Amino acid sequence: MANLRDIRRRIKSVKNTRQITRAMQLVSSSKMKRSQDAALAGRPYAYVLAEMLNTVSESFKTSGSEIEHSFFKPRPVQKRGILILSTDKGLCGPLNSNLFRMVVESVDGEALYFTVGRKGAQFVKRAGLDLKQAFEVSDKVETSEFIPIVETLVQSYENGAIDTIEIAYPNFINVLVQKPVIQPILPILDLDTVLEQLKSKIKGFTEDISQESREIAFEPSPNEILSQLPSLYLRFMVSQLILESKASEYSARMVAMKSATDNASKLVDALTLDYNKARQAAITQEILEIAAASAA
Repeated sequence: MANLRDIRRRIKSVKNTRQITRAMQLVSSSKMKRSQDAALAGRPYAYVLAEMLNTVSESFKTSGSEIEHSFFKPRPVQKRGILILSTDKGLCGPLNSNLFRMVVESVDGEALYFTVGRKGAQFVKRAGLDLKQAFEVSDKVETSEFIPIVETLVQSYENGAIDTIEIAYPNFINVLVQKPVIQPILPILDLDTVLEQLKSKIKGFTEDISQESREIAFEPSPNEILSQLPSLYLRFMVSQLILESKASEYSARMVAMKSATDNASKLVDALTLDYNKARQAAITQEILEIAAASAA
């Protein structure tokens, strides 16, 4: 009977765990839909903003003028600045571990790290890397939350503490696939590559834009536009990649919790079968004992 009690206790424990994972799956599913909608809605705007910035920079090249903005000036890379977008909580499958492995494999030489999410800060400290500052951002990614991140990155870039600004994040592809990527942000040297990456993410939106042949007239002047447009581009790219990271987080957590719920159901079925077998064996043994006693 002790064995039966142990099996019953384990069945109850697994059922309680299944209730928790099922609740987390439903919550993650709801948050996943909102975060996906926010990330997908921002992609067209990011494309248009990058296209506009590329057009302004091309107008300088056509006229033979040199862009004076510091964001466009290349510099020798002595220390990279890397912003890691991770999660605050676990239970999201290999999302964080894949991201951290990619960072370790991709970054060689000196680097200064900034993090969003507690898991990223823990990884940087545990790995003995140089952590400059850790940030936390809510699911809504409010303006008041990501503006300090951008200001800290720009300040470190302009005072020479870092020579690049790169963002390591889990790129949202679909519910089942989230690919870790390091996205260079500053200096702005290759907008064509950024445009191609954004174009591959947007279906049916860039076709009309690519057929546009009219030239853009800039008012008051390209110089004045270029004095503010790169800062707007940087702020929006940081917020957009944070949204992509949030969409990846809740997609991965929803899939992980669904898998855990399914596994718990299978385990309950297997334990129930073992319990029934053990109970039947106990009943059979009691019948045999009674029959043997009667015969004696």
